[in-house]
Amino acid sequence: MDDLKPNKWMVGVSVMIGAFMGVMDVSVVNVALPHMMGSFGQNLSAITWVATAYSIAAVIMLTMAGWWSTLVGRKNFYLFSFVIFTVGSILAGMSHTFAQMIICRILQGMGGGSLVPLAQAIIRETFSKKEQGMAMALFSMGVVVAPAVGPVLGGWLTDHYGWAWIFYINIPISLVGMLMVASFVHDPPYLRRGIKKIDIVGIILLTVGLTGLQVFLERGQQENWFDSPWILWTAVFTVISLVSLVLWELSVAEPVVNFRIFKNMQFRMGVLVVLVFGVALYGTTFILPQFTQRLLNYPAYQAGLVLMPRAVALMFVLPIVGKLYNYVDPRQLMIYGIAVVCVSYFQLAHLATSAGYGNIVPILLLMGTGMPFIFVTLSTVSLSTLEKENTTSATGLFNLFQQVGGNIGYAIVATLLERNSQIHHAYLAEHISRFNYNFVNLFHQMVGGMYRHGMALGRAREAAMAMVNGLVSQQSEMMAYNDISMFLMIIFLFCVPLVLMIPVYKGQFDSGVAVEM
Repeated sequence: MDDLKPNKWMVGVSVMIGAFMGVMDVSVVNVALPHMMGSFGQNLSAITWVATAYSIAAVIMLTMAGWWSTLVGRKNFYLFSFVIFTVGSILAGMSHTFAQMIICRILQGMGGGSLVPLAQAIIRETFSKKEQGMAMALFSMGVVVAPAVGPVLGGWLTDHYGWAWIFYINIPISLVGMLMVASFVHDPPYLRRGIKKIDIVGIILLTVGLTGLQVFLERGQQENWFDSPWILWTAVFTVISLVSLVLWELSVAEPVVNFRIFKNMQFRMGVLVVLVFGVALYGTTFILPQFTQRLLNYPAYQAGLVLMPRAVALMFVLPIVGKLYNYVDPRQLMIYGIAVVCVSYFQLAHLATSAGYGNIVPILLLMGTGMPFIFVTLSTVSLSTLEKENTTSATGLFNLFQQVGGNIGYAIVATLLERNSQIHHAYLAEHISRFNYNFVNLFHQMVGGMYRHGMALGRAREAAMAMVNGLVSQQSEMMAYNDISMFLMIIFLFCVPLVLMIPVYKGQFDSGVAVEM
């Protein structure tokens, strides 16, 4: 790394501050939602729009990052996005009504969504070809660690200072990030500037299609999917809008989304793999805090801490993978990472309700050592053969598919948790009868214990049956969580043939740069 100029690292750190904040604000708000319910007088179904509003705005803007960069300049757009994100944060913390909060979260998302693909494109172009693995490792340190830090920081701030501070904490960090970007980041001369004709139709179709997709994935389970007429019509309009978007964008000279870059085989396969990877990665981010809060009775702050061992392992392994990329076949690195992650999911699938930190931490440390081999390598390979002027558009689409994969993961996991819990509950309840010796013995012990402590026999029987039902519900939910871990393991295994379909690279590298066979 002696040949790296110091300012490369300053550029990388500068843009990663914004990307980190943009990603963290997706998850930091989740632990504060119960407190916001009381402040705004909303039920659980309504308050989740605080998270959904941000996601919708962010996913639209990250897709348009390349187009906006061409229109106003990439550095200018990055700084403008950072300002919008910061202003949205201030106003969100000051919100007094639910409507104000939703508007402010949309504003936040409009700023935060663009920061991630822009940061990835800038870092990639700042480092030389043989340093691309390390460049993507640096990028990954922000965007992969942020979802783990968000719930912990959000829980601590909410418990000690109130939910408004999950937004106010963004202000000083954002100001430092903006000053650093203004000082160290510059647009390269090859970036195309100016647009002759604004693609109004494309912008409308993109906004309608991605909004519908986000609403469908994030609200579908609550509305029982296609049993709800409005979810059904949302799905129909979403499909029509997205298909029309692709067809329209391929027919115009200056599209708002450059789908033509999918002609590149490496990028096309990389996007497909990151879509599947997003399902499994964000599925875990959802189920682990849920598991610890609902079954292990951890408070929000401790539940967030559960993900920290994975983040710590990621931080240590990411730079190692960045160096290995120069010397090892990328497919081998990714398959190794998949194997390690699958082992960790297999272990998660065998947890019991008696599990504690001592059981969970080693598993997540193992998972954290495997994920960088997938994420760093995949992002590096996917973008390695694209023209430089298409990098910003490509990073936008790459992150879009990862985000969509994550939303699909959330939707699948939430559905599996509810339905598999019901299935296991029904199965276990079949064995609660007077013909089951173990149940009869336990039931009599419970009734006898409560009767000896002064409870009437009839009340003791009712209380014992209620306790048995609680145990059955607890065990059925635990079994559902185990099912989900096994399902996510299978999803990761499904990535193996997709990885093998990515164009093959020689095991030997010339000057640290991969050579395509």
